[in-house]
Amino acid sequence: MEMKHVKDYIYWLYYQYLLITCSYVLEPWERSMFHTITVTVLAMVLYTAYVFVPIHVRLALEFFWQIFGGHQSESTV
Repeated sequence: MEMKHVKDYIYWLYYQYLLITCSYVLEPWERSMFHTITVTVLAMVLYTAYVFVPIHVRLALEFFWQIFGGHQSESTV
């Protein structure tokens, strides 16, 4: 794929984002505030998922392992 096509595709995706969020009607300073808040919230959600989801998955697997006949691990004795 040529670089011009990639660049056009990225511009098209950004335009779709503006249309979906209706932020194309905002003034430039409002749009920058909106983008800042959106990126901040997305970053916090991704960080929380990265930190806490593996812990909960591990605890759930241990719980079901004990329910379905698994042996108790040495560290929890």
